[in-house]
Amino acid sequence: MTYRVLTRKLRKLGCEFVRQGPGSHEIWWNPMNKRFTTIPKSRGDIPKGTLAAILRDLSFTMQDLANK
Repeated sequence: MTYRVLTRKLRKLGCEFVRQGPGSHEIWWNPMNKRFTTIPKSRGDIPKGTLAAILRDLSFTMQDLANK
């Protein structure tokens, strides 16, 4: 999954961009449970482990993303 697709789905789930992080990373948060995560802004696909960590940080599952 690319950065663009992931962020589009996260916005539909209610997450918000907070600020630019170090390097090419962004800080996002889920206001429903007040949890933050860092998302790398890259051109290619986000590695599966990194995607799993992002979803875990925000308390989402792959099923949540698939439904959006």
